[in-house]
Amino acid sequence: MNVLRSERWAAALLLIAAALGLLLANTAVGASLIEAKNAHLDLPWLGLDLSVGHWISDGLLAIFFFIVAVELKRELVIGELNSLAKALLPAIAALGGVIVPALIYLAFTAGTEAADGWPIPTATDIAFALGVLAVFGTWLPTRVRVFLLALAVLDDLIAILIIAFFFTSDADLAALGFAGIAIALFGAVSRLMKPRSSYILSRRPQWPIVLLLVVLALAAWYFVYRSGVHATIAGVALGLVMSRRPGGRAVHALEPWSNGVVLPLFAFSAAMVAIPQVQPSELDPAFWGILVALPVGKLVGITLAGGLGGLVAKNRSGTPLTLGDLLVVGALGGVGFTVSLLMNELAFAGMGSVADEGTLAVLLGSGVAIVVSSIAVAVRSRQYRAHGGRAGVGGALSR
Repeated sequence: MNVLRSERWAAALLLIAAALGLLLANTAVGASLIEAKNAHLDLPWLGLDLSVGHWISDGLLAIFFFIVAVELKRELVIGELNSLAKALLPAIAALGGVIVPALIYLAFTAGTEAADGWPIPTATDIAFALGVLAVFGTWLPTRVRVFLLALAVLDDLIAILIIAFFFTSDADLAALGFAGIAIALFGAVSRLMKPRSSYILSRRPQWPIVLLLVVLALAAWYFVYRSGVHATIAGVALGLVMSRRPGGRAVHALEPWSNGVVLPLFAFSAAMVAIPQVQPSELDPAFWGILVALPVGKLVGITLAGGLGGLVAKNRSGTPLTLGDLLVVGALGGVGFTVSLLMNELAFAGMGSVADEGTLAVLLGSGVAIVVSSIAVAVRSRQYRAHGGRAGVGGALSR
Protein backbone atom coordinates (compact mmCIF):
# COMPACT_ATOMS: atom_id res chain seq x y z
CA MET A 1 0.00 0.00 0.00
CA ASN A 2 2.93 2.34 0.63
CA VAL A 3 3.72 2.24 -3.10
CA LEU A 4 0.31 3.80 -3.79
CA ARG A 5 1.18 6.71 -1.48
CA SER A 6 4.12 7.56 -3.73
CA GLU A 7 3.65 10.72 -5.79
CA ARG A 8 5.54 9.09 -8.67
CA TRP A 9 3.31 6.02 -8.79
CA ALA A 10 0.15 8.09 -8.36
CA ALA A 11 1.07 10.22 -11.39
CA ALA A 12 2.08 7.16 -13.43
CA LEU A 13 -1.18 5.33 -12.72
CA LEU A 14 -3.20 8.41 -13.61
CA LEU A 15 -1.40 8.79 -16.94
CA ILE A 16 -1.68 5.09 -17.79
CA ALA A 17 -5.40 5.02 -16.96
CA ALA A 18 -6.15 8.08 -19.11
CA ALA A 19 -4.12 6.74 -22.04
CA LEU A 20 -5.84 3.35 -21.76
CA GLY A 21 -9.30 4.94 -21.66
CA LEU A 22 -8.60 7.03 -24.74
CA LEU A 23 -7.02 4.09 -26.58
CA LEU A 24 -9.84 1.62 -25.87
CA ALA A 25 -12.51 4.19 -26.73
CA ASN A 26 -11.09 4.33 -30.25
CA THR A 27 -10.95 0.57 -30.84
CA ALA A 28 -13.62 -1.96 -31.80
CA VAL A 29 -14.76 -2.22 -28.16
CA GLY A 30 -14.98 1.55 -27.74
CA ALA A 31 -18.69 1.89 -28.45
CA SER A 32 -19.53 -0.85 -25.94
CA LEU A 33 -17.34 0.72 -23.25
CA ILE A 34 -18.87 4.18 -23.75
CA GLU A 35 -22.35 2.63 -23.65
CA ALA A 36 -21.45 0.89 -20.37
CA LYS A 37 -20.13 4.17 -18.95
CA ASN A 38 -23.42 5.89 -19.80
CA ALA A 39 -25.58 3.06 -18.45
CA HIS A 40 -27.61 4.09 -15.40
CA LEU A 41 -27.39 2.47 -12.00
CA ASP A 42 -30.39 4.06 -10.35
CA LEU A 43 -31.65 3.88 -6.79
CA PRO A 44 -35.16 5.28 -7.32
CA TRP A 45 -36.19 4.75 -3.69
CA LEU A 46 -33.46 7.24 -2.74
CA GLY A 47 -34.00 9.55 -5.68
CA LEU A 48 -30.57 8.75 -7.12
CA ASP A 49 -30.38 8.68 -10.91
CA LEU A 50 -26.74 8.36 -11.93
CA SER A 51 -24.86 6.77 -14.79
CA VAL A 52 -21.77 4.66 -14.13
CA GLY A 53 -19.62 7.62 -15.15
CA HIS A 54 -21.44 9.92 -12.74
CA TRP A 55 -21.16 7.44 -9.88
CA ILE A 56 -17.41 7.80 -10.42
CA SER A 57 -17.22 11.60 -10.92
CA ASP A 58 -19.92 12.54 -8.39
CA GLY A 59 -19.46 9.71 -5.91
CA LEU A 60 -15.97 8.23 -5.77
CA LEU A 61 -14.27 11.53 -6.61
CA ALA A 62 -15.66 12.97 -3.36
CA ILE A 63 -13.00 10.84 -1.60
CA PHE A 64 -10.27 12.67 -3.52
CA PHE A 65 -11.78 16.05 -2.60
CA PHE A 66 -12.02 14.97 1.04
CA ILE A 67 -8.27 14.27 1.03
CA VAL A 68 -7.58 17.63 -0.65
CA ALA A 69 -9.67 19.42 1.99
CA VAL A 70 -7.91 17.71 4.90
CA GLU A 71 -4.54 18.68 3.43
CA LEU A 72 -5.79 22.23 2.84
CA LYS A 73 -6.89 22.48 6.48
CA ARG A 74 -3.52 21.21 7.66
CA GLU A 75 -1.69 23.80 5.55
CA LEU A 76 -3.96 26.55 6.91
CA VAL A 77 -3.48 25.48 10.53
CA ILE A 78 0.15 24.36 10.87
CA GLY A 79 1.58 24.33 7.34
CA GLU A 80 2.79 26.72 4.67
CA LEU A 81 -0.44 28.75 4.61
CA ASN A 82 -0.84 29.35 8.34
CA SER A 83 -0.02 33.04 8.14
CA LEU A 84 -0.60 35.90 5.73
CA ALA A 85 3.14 36.28 5.19
CA LYS A 86 3.49 32.65 4.10
CA ALA A 87 0.31 32.52 2.01
CA LEU A 88 0.65 35.87 0.23
CA LEU A 89 3.11 34.93 -2.52
CA PRO A 90 1.59 31.53 -3.48
CA ALA A 91 -1.87 33.13 -3.33
CA ILE A 92 -0.86 35.86 -5.78
CA ALA A 93 0.80 33.29 -8.06
CA ALA A 94 -2.27 31.01 -7.89
CA LEU A 95 -4.55 33.92 -8.78
CA GLY A 96 -2.41 34.75 -11.81
CA GLY A 97 -2.52 31.07 -12.75
CA VAL A 98 -6.32 31.26 -12.81
CA ILE A 99 -6.88 34.64 -14.45
CA VAL A 100 -4.47 34.35 -17.39
CA PRO A 101 -5.64 30.89 -18.60
CA ALA A 102 -9.27 31.99 -18.28
CA LEU A 103 -8.57 35.11 -20.37
CA ILE A 104 -6.72 33.10 -23.03
CA TYR A 105 -9.61 30.64 -23.19
CA LEU A 106 -12.15 33.47 -23.53
CA ALA A 107 -10.07 35.01 -26.32
CA PHE A 108 -10.72 31.84 -28.34
CA THR A 109 -14.37 31.32 -27.37
CA ALA A 110 -15.80 34.82 -26.90
CA GLY A 111 -19.35 35.03 -28.29
CA THR A 112 -19.85 31.25 -28.44
CA GLU A 113 -21.75 28.86 -26.18
CA ALA A 114 -18.43 27.32 -25.19
CA ALA A 115 -17.41 30.51 -23.35
CA ASP A 116 -18.90 29.00 -20.17
CA GLY A 117 -15.97 26.58 -20.14
CA TRP A 118 -13.51 29.25 -18.95
CA PRO A 119 -12.85 27.43 -15.61
CA ILE A 120 -11.51 24.30 -17.37
CA PRO A 121 -7.88 25.43 -17.88
CA THR A 122 -7.59 27.11 -14.46
CA ALA A 123 -6.89 23.96 -12.38
CA THR A 124 -3.63 22.26 -11.37
CA ASP A 125 -3.42 18.53 -10.67
CA ILE A 126 -1.51 18.18 -7.37
CA ALA A 127 -0.76 14.47 -7.82
CA PHE A 128 0.66 14.89 -11.31
CA ALA A 129 2.62 18.06 -10.60
CA LEU A 130 4.25 16.62 -7.48
CA GLY A 131 4.85 13.35 -9.33
CA VAL A 132 6.81 15.09 -12.10
CA LEU A 133 8.74 17.04 -9.46
CA ALA A 134 9.56 13.83 -7.57
CA VAL A 135 10.79 12.04 -10.71
CA PHE A 136 12.93 14.78 -12.27
CA GLY A 137 13.61 17.26 -9.44
CA THR A 138 15.96 15.34 -7.15
CA TRP A 139 18.24 18.33 -6.56
CA LEU A 140 15.62 21.05 -6.36
CA PRO A 141 15.48 22.74 -2.93
CA THR A 142 12.60 21.93 -0.60
CA ARG A 143 11.25 25.46 -0.91
CA VAL A 144 10.30 24.83 -4.57
CA ARG A 145 8.21 21.80 -3.60
CA VAL A 146 6.69 23.69 -0.66
CA PHE A 147 5.77 26.63 -2.91
CA LEU A 148 4.28 24.29 -5.54
CA LEU A 149 2.26 22.46 -2.89
CA ALA A 150 0.96 25.72 -1.40
CA LEU A 151 0.07 27.06 -4.84
CA ALA A 152 -1.64 23.83 -5.91
CA VAL A 153 -3.66 23.68 -2.68
CA LEU A 154 -4.83 27.28 -3.15
CA ASP A 155 -5.51 26.50 -6.81
CA ASP A 156 -7.71 23.58 -5.74
CA LEU A 157 -9.50 25.85 -3.25
CA ILE A 158 -10.32 28.24 -6.10
CA ALA A 159 -11.48 25.28 -8.20
CA ILE A 160 -13.74 24.12 -5.36
CA LEU A 161 -15.29 27.59 -5.10
CA ILE A 162 -15.81 27.70 -8.87
CA ILE A 163 -17.56 24.32 -8.82
CA ALA A 164 -19.73 25.39 -5.87
CA PHE A 165 -20.79 28.76 -7.29
CA PHE A 166 -20.68 28.45 -11.07
CA PHE A 167 -21.91 24.88 -11.54
CA THR A 168 -24.84 24.99 -9.13
CA SER A 169 -28.36 26.00 -10.07
CA ASP A 170 -31.73 25.88 -8.29
CA ALA A 171 -30.28 24.67 -5.00
CA ASP A 172 -32.71 22.87 -2.69
CA LEU A 173 -32.31 24.75 0.60
CA ALA A 174 -33.98 22.02 2.65
CA ALA A 175 -31.56 19.39 1.35
CA LEU A 176 -28.67 21.79 1.98
CA GLY A 177 -29.90 22.23 5.53
CA PHE A 178 -29.92 18.48 6.14
CA ALA A 179 -26.46 18.27 4.57
CA GLY A 180 -25.26 20.99 6.93
CA ILE A 181 -26.58 19.05 9.93
CA ALA A 182 -24.84 15.84 8.79
CA ILE A 183 -21.58 17.72 8.18
CA ALA A 184 -21.73 19.45 11.58
CA LEU A 185 -22.38 16.13 13.33
CA PHE A 186 -19.50 14.56 11.38
CA GLY A 187 -17.15 17.28 12.64
CA ALA A 188 -18.36 16.92 16.22
CA VAL A 189 -18.12 13.11 16.26
CA SER A 190 -14.65 13.20 14.69
CA ARG A 191 -13.40 14.98 17.81
CA LEU A 192 -14.06 11.81 19.78
CA MET A 193 -11.18 10.29 17.79
CA LYS A 194 -8.61 12.85 18.97
CA PRO A 195 -5.68 11.14 20.75
CA ARG A 196 -6.47 12.71 24.13
CA SER A 197 -10.24 12.68 23.97
CA SER A 198 -12.07 11.12 26.91
CA TYR A 199 -13.45 8.45 24.56
CA ILE A 200 -9.97 7.33 23.43
CA LEU A 201 -8.45 7.59 26.91
CA SER A 202 -11.21 5.35 28.27
CA ARG A 203 -10.00 2.65 25.82
CA ARG A 204 -13.42 2.10 24.31
CA PRO A 205 -13.60 0.40 20.88
CA GLN A 206 -13.12 2.85 18.01
CA TRP A 207 -15.06 0.97 15.33
CA PRO A 208 -18.51 2.33 16.39
CA ILE A 209 -17.23 5.90 15.95
CA VAL A 210 -15.68 5.05 12.59
CA LEU A 211 -18.94 3.44 11.47
CA LEU A 212 -20.92 6.48 12.60
CA LEU A 213 -18.55 8.78 10.71
CA VAL A 214 -19.01 6.72 7.54
CA VAL A 215 -22.81 6.87 7.90
CA LEU A 216 -22.74 10.64 8.47
CA ALA A 217 -20.39 11.10 5.49
CA LEU A 218 -22.75 9.14 3.22
CA ALA A 219 -25.71 11.16 4.52
CA ALA A 220 -23.86 14.41 3.84
CA TRP A 221 -22.98 13.28 0.30
CA TYR A 222 -26.58 12.22 -0.35
CA PHE A 223 -28.11 15.50 0.78
CA VAL A 224 -25.53 17.61 -1.06
CA TYR A 225 -26.29 15.64 -4.22
CA ARG A 226 -30.05 16.10 -3.69
CA SER A 227 -29.55 19.83 -3.10
CA GLY A 228 -28.30 20.45 -6.63
CA VAL A 229 -24.78 21.37 -5.51
CA HIS A 230 -22.11 19.17 -7.08
CA ALA A 231 -21.77 16.18 -4.78
CA THR A 232 -17.96 16.36 -4.52
CA ILE A 233 -18.42 19.52 -2.42
CA ALA A 234 -19.58 17.16 0.36
CA GLY A 235 -16.08 15.69 0.46
CA VAL A 236 -14.62 19.18 0.74
CA ALA A 237 -16.92 20.17 3.60
CA LEU A 238 -16.28 16.94 5.51
CA GLY A 239 -12.52 17.33 5.16
CA LEU A 240 -12.62 20.91 6.44
CA VAL A 241 -14.72 20.15 9.54
CA MET A 242 -12.97 16.93 10.55
CA SER A 243 -10.65 17.17 13.54
CA ARG A 244 -7.07 17.51 12.31
CA ARG A 245 -5.43 14.44 13.90
CA PRO A 246 -8.22 11.99 12.97
CA GLY A 247 -8.29 13.66 9.55
CA GLY A 248 -4.62 12.87 9.06
CA ARG A 249 -5.22 9.23 9.95
CA ALA A 250 -8.20 9.09 7.58
CA VAL A 251 -6.07 10.47 4.75
CA HIS A 252 -3.35 7.90 5.49
CA ALA A 253 -5.95 5.13 5.20
CA LEU A 254 -7.73 6.52 2.14
CA GLU A 255 -4.78 7.81 0.11
CA PRO A 256 -3.79 4.42 -1.41
CA TRP A 257 -7.42 3.87 -2.49
CA SER A 258 -7.65 7.37 -3.92
CA ASN A 259 -4.33 7.08 -5.81
CA GLY A 260 -4.76 3.45 -6.82
CA VAL A 261 -8.49 3.22 -7.58
CA VAL A 262 -10.48 6.47 -7.48
CA LEU A 263 -8.25 8.75 -9.57
CA PRO A 264 -7.22 6.14 -12.18
CA LEU A 265 -10.86 5.04 -12.53
CA PHE A 266 -11.95 8.65 -13.01
CA ALA A 267 -9.15 9.30 -15.51
CA PHE A 268 -10.05 6.12 -17.42
CA SER A 269 -13.74 7.04 -17.50
CA ALA A 270 -13.25 10.72 -18.35
CA ALA A 271 -10.73 9.99 -21.12
CA MET A 272 -13.04 7.45 -22.74
CA VAL A 273 -14.02 9.56 -25.77
CA ALA A 274 -13.88 8.90 -29.48
CA ILE A 275 -11.38 11.09 -31.33
CA PRO A 276 -13.44 13.24 -33.72
CA GLN A 277 -12.77 12.57 -37.40
CA VAL A 278 -12.61 16.22 -38.43
CA GLN A 279 -10.09 18.64 -39.84
CA PRO A 280 -8.27 20.85 -37.32
CA SER A 281 -10.12 23.88 -38.69
CA GLU A 282 -13.44 22.20 -37.81
CA LEU A 283 -12.61 21.73 -34.14
CA ASP A 284 -14.58 23.83 -31.68
CA PRO A 285 -12.90 27.02 -30.36
CA ALA A 286 -13.11 25.44 -26.89
CA PHE A 287 -10.60 22.81 -28.00
CA TRP A 288 -8.02 25.40 -28.98
CA GLY A 289 -8.76 27.57 -25.97
CA ILE A 290 -8.07 24.72 -23.53
CA LEU A 291 -5.10 23.38 -25.49
CA VAL A 292 -3.34 26.76 -25.38
CA ALA A 293 -4.56 28.04 -22.02
CA LEU A 294 -3.38 25.07 -19.95
CA PRO A 295 0.34 24.90 -20.81
CA VAL A 296 0.82 28.53 -21.90
CA GLY A 297 -1.66 30.37 -19.68
CA LYS A 298 -0.57 28.66 -16.50
CA LEU A 299 3.13 29.19 -17.25
CA VAL A 300 2.69 32.88 -18.07
CA GLY A 301 0.14 33.57 -15.32
CA ILE A 302 2.02 31.90 -12.46
CA THR A 303 5.42 33.27 -13.51
CA LEU A 304 4.25 36.86 -14.01
CA ALA A 305 2.04 36.95 -10.92
CA GLY A 306 4.70 35.20 -8.85
CA GLY A 307 7.33 37.70 -10.00
CA LEU A 308 5.11 40.69 -9.23
CA GLY A 309 4.03 39.06 -5.98
CA GLY A 310 7.67 38.69 -5.01
CA LEU A 311 8.00 42.46 -5.13
CA VAL A 312 4.83 42.95 -3.06
CA ALA A 313 5.69 40.23 -0.54
CA LYS A 314 9.41 41.03 -0.34
CA ASN A 315 10.83 40.26 3.12
CA ARG A 316 7.41 38.90 4.19
CA SER A 317 7.17 35.56 2.40
CA GLY A 318 8.86 32.47 3.77
CA THR A 319 9.36 30.98 0.30
CA PRO A 320 11.21 33.45 -1.97
CA LEU A 321 11.80 32.02 -5.44
CA THR A 322 14.06 33.05 -8.29
CA LEU A 323 12.71 33.51 -11.81
CA GLY A 324 14.03 30.08 -12.80
CA ASP A 325 12.15 28.46 -9.92
CA LEU A 326 8.94 30.31 -10.85
CA LEU A 327 9.23 29.08 -14.44
CA VAL A 328 9.47 25.51 -13.14
CA VAL A 329 6.40 25.93 -10.93
CA GLY A 330 4.51 27.67 -13.75
CA ALA A 331 5.26 24.82 -16.15
CA LEU A 332 4.08 22.26 -13.56
CA GLY A 333 0.91 24.29 -12.98
CA GLY A 334 -0.18 23.61 -16.56
CA VAL A 335 -0.86 19.95 -15.75
CA GLY A 336 -4.62 20.30 -15.26
CA PHE A 337 -5.79 16.72 -15.63
CA THR A 338 -8.16 15.55 -12.83
CA VAL A 339 -9.97 18.76 -11.86
CA SER A 340 -9.87 20.10 -15.43
CA LEU A 341 -11.53 16.90 -16.69
CA LEU A 342 -14.22 17.26 -14.02
CA MET A 343 -14.83 20.90 -14.92
CA ASN A 344 -15.02 19.93 -18.60
CA GLU A 345 -17.82 17.48 -17.76
CA LEU A 346 -19.67 20.11 -15.75
CA ALA A 347 -19.21 23.01 -18.18
CA PHE A 348 -20.24 21.08 -21.30
CA ALA A 349 -22.99 18.88 -19.87
CA GLY A 350 -25.48 18.43 -22.70
CA MET A 351 -22.92 19.47 -25.34
CA GLY A 352 -21.60 16.02 -26.23
CA SER A 353 -19.24 16.77 -29.10
CA VAL A 354 -17.81 19.88 -27.41
CA ALA A 355 -17.30 17.89 -24.19
CA ASP A 356 -15.41 15.19 -26.10
CA GLU A 357 -13.20 17.76 -27.79
CA GLY A 358 -12.68 19.44 -24.42
CA THR A 359 -11.55 16.14 -22.90
CA LEU A 360 -9.03 15.65 -25.70
CA ALA A 361 -7.80 19.22 -25.25
CA VAL A 362 -7.32 18.69 -21.50
CA LEU A 363 -5.34 15.50 -22.16
CA LEU A 364 -3.23 17.09 -24.91
CA GLY A 365 -2.71 20.37 -23.05
CA SER A 366 -1.75 18.53 -19.87
CA GLY A 367 0.50 16.26 -21.95
CA VAL A 368 2.33 19.25 -23.39
CA ALA A 369 2.66 20.68 -19.87
CA ILE A 370 4.03 17.35 -18.60
CA VAL A 371 6.72 17.30 -21.30
CA VAL A 372 7.65 20.97 -20.85
CA SER A 373 7.67 20.78 -17.06
CA SER A 374 9.69 17.55 -17.05
CA ILE A 375 12.37 19.22 -19.15
CA ALA A 376 12.26 22.41 -17.06
CA VAL A 377 12.46 20.50 -13.76
CA ALA A 378 15.33 18.30 -15.00
CA VAL A 379 17.33 21.29 -16.29
CA ARG A 380 16.75 23.28 -13.11
CA SER A 381 17.65 20.29 -10.96
CA ARG A 382 20.95 19.88 -12.83
CA GLN A 383 21.71 23.56 -12.26
CA TYR A 384 21.26 23.11 -8.52
CA ARG A 385 23.35 19.93 -8.61
CA ALA A 386 26.14 21.77 -10.45
CA HIS A 387 26.14 24.33 -7.65
CA GLY A 388 26.29 21.71 -4.95
CA GLY A 389 22.55 21.79 -4.22
CA ARG A 390 22.73 25.33 -2.84
CA ALA A 391 19.39 27.14 -3.00
CA GLY A 392 19.25 30.45 -4.76
CA VAL A 393 22.86 31.64 -5.07
CA GLY A 394 25.06 32.09 -8.08
CA GLY A 395 24.46 33.58 -11.49
CA ALA A 396 22.95 30.48 -13.10
CA LEU A 397 20.44 30.06 -10.29
CA SER A 398 19.31 33.67 -10.20
CA ARG A 399 18.10 33.63 -13.76
